[in-house]
Amino acid sequence: MSRRPVNPSRRLGDGGSIPFAASIRSKSQNSPLLSIGLVIVGAILLIGYCYSNSGGASGGIKDVSKLEGGASCSSEVLQALPVLKKSYGDSLHKVLHVGPDSCSVLSSLLEEEDTEAWGIEPYELDDVGAKCKSLVRKGIVRVADLKFSLPYRAKSFSLVIVSDALDYLSPRYLNKTLPELVRVSADGVVIFAGYPGQQRTRGEEVAKFGRPAKLRSSSWWIRFFVQSSLDENETAGKKFEQASAKKAYKPACQIFHLKSYP
Repeated sequence: MSRRPVNPSRRLGDGGSIPFAASIRSKSQNSPLLSIGLVIVGAILLIGYCYSNSGGASGGIKDVSKLEGGASCSSEVLQALPVLKKSYGDSLHKVLHVGPDSCSVLSSLLEEEDTEAWGIEPYELDDVGAKCKSLVRKGIVRVADLKFSLPYRAKSFSLVIVSDALDYLSPRYLNKTLPELVRVSADGVVIFAGYPGQQRTRGEEVAKFGRPAKLRSSSWWIRFFVQSSLDENETAGKKFEQASAKKAYKPACQIFHLKSYP
């Protein structure tokens, strides 16, 4: 009697021939469930990452300016607040900040004891946090075009601080805006302007501000102040320099001090 040749495929299908065959079958059956589980875990991690970047439960989006490639002068105001307090003292009790990120600057100013502060945001507010929306709703921060007269009486504020706003204005509009800022101040105006060579303007900023920043030299600004009959506040400037030296503060922006009108 002749023997039939062994069929290898039947041996592989026979559970007793290979000890791990059952295990292999079990893993192949479970692999779809494992893949689905990994997809779900990955989705949860991705959602968590996006949620944390958006500010978590508060829904807040960072208000601090992200001018890549250079310093934000509005952020510089926050760094300079202790020096400004030493230089201006009581003049910081009633402050107007003019420029982007007024919400961030005002949040810090309002933490100071006996300080009242208001802000003007010269550009449309997009994707701001709940705190900023609250300041706008209360009228503490308002959106206003700097090319027009400011909606305040003369000497409404002891000190006016301007940052990241004048760099985007042409001399034609600066001739109108700067005297307005001086008009509403009682003890002076502090201007934070960018240094020439700081490449801060990108496409999205041009879309928002309407034009690229024109970063001017200190000599240009001084000539402009003289031509506009605006006097520099040398006393406040010296106090600021002395306080900066004591606190080892080195500004990343140009800072000018102007006198108010008599």
